[in-house]
Amino acid sequence: MRNVTISVPDEVYHRMQLRAAELEVSLSALLRAQLLHFDVSAGRDFERGKRLQEETFRAIGIFHGANRLSRDEVHNR
Repeated sequence: MRNVTISVPDEVYHRMQLRAAELEVSLSALLRAQLLHFDVSAGRDFERGKRLQEETFRAIGIFHGANRLSRDEVHNR
């Protein structure tokens, strides 16, 4: 496991300390959990977005500007 040093504003640091104390964990443990969650969820979000994009493209099919309906077709005339 690697150690990482970061700089944050004093106000942020104090809020993080308070939150860690509320959860009865160390500041390091709180940050570690947040970073691990971020890493895992970022990959899932990307994969989910990619999957939704592919599903949408399949549902739409091939669309070209020349495939537009005429005014009468749009209004069922």
